[in-house]
Amino acid sequence: MTPTEVLGLFLWGLLASLALMSLVWVFSVPRRDASLVDRFWGLGFVWVALLWWWFAGRPASAWVMLVPVILWGLRLSAYITWRNWGHGEDARYTEMRAERSDAAFARRSLVTIFWLQASLLAVIALPMLASVRGGMPLWPLVWLGWAVWLSGFVYESVADWQLARFKADAGNRARLMDRGLWRFSRHPNYFGEIVVWLGFGLIGLAFGGWWALPGVALMIFLILRVSGVALLDRRLGETRAGYREYARRSNALIPGPVRR
Repeated sequence: MTPTEVLGLFLWGLLASLALMSLVWVFSVPRRDASLVDRFWGLGFVWVALLWWWFAGRPASAWVMLVPVILWGLRLSAYITWRNWGHGEDARYTEMRAERSDAAFARRSLVTIFWLQASLLAVIALPMLASVRGGMPLWPLVWLGWAVWLSGFVYESVADWQLARFKADAGNRARLMDRGLWRFSRHPNYFGEIVVWLGFGLIGLAFGGWWALPGVALMIFLILRVSGVALLDRRLGETRAGYREYARRSNALIPGPVRR
C-alpha cells in the first residue's frame, strides 16, 4: 500500500469519525446531554478500524488488531453507558453549558466537543490503520503487543469493576476508594488504559507502522495532562474531603506501595 493510499484511507476514517460524532451530537441536543460523546468513544475506534479494514480489501492479517480493538471498544462503551445511565450530563459539560444559552452551547459543542473528539480519534487510531496495510507482521512483536494489551485490558476492567462495587454500597458515599487496585495508585483504570494503548502501538509497529506511534503518544498525553489524571486530581482535591491526603500517600498512576 502506497503512502497516498494510506493517506486516502486516513481521510475516509476521519470523515467516518466526524459523521458518527455528528450523529451523536444530533441526539445530544434535545437531551441536553453532551456526555453522550463519551459513550461512543470506544465504539468510534471499532467503527473506524472496521471501515479501514473493509476499504483496504479486508486483509486477513488484520485480525490481530481488530480482535483486541473490538473487545476493548465494546467493553469501554458498555461500561461508560452503564455507569452514566440515569445520571444526566457530566459535570464538565454542565459547567460549559452554564456559560451560554442552549442554542449557543449546541453550536459550540458540535465543534469543540464532538468534532474535536472525532478528529482526535482518527489520529489516535493510527496503529489500527497500520494493521490494514496488508502483508505479514513481525509475529514476535505481535504477541508482545497482545501480552501488553491483555495486561492493560484486564487491569483496567478489574479497576472499573472494583470502583463500581464500591460506589454501589451506599455506606461508601462519604469515603474514598482506596481498596484493591486503587490502594496502589489513584488511577488504576487510566494506568490500564495506557498499557492497552502501548499494546496497540506494538501491534501497529509489527506491521511497520512506526508513523502510527504519535497516535499512541497523543492518547497517553490526553490521559495524563488533559482529560484524565491531572483533571481528576485537581477536581477531587477541591471537592472531596481527604483526597489531598490520599494523594500524598499514593502514586498517581503507576502502581506502587503506599507511602506512610
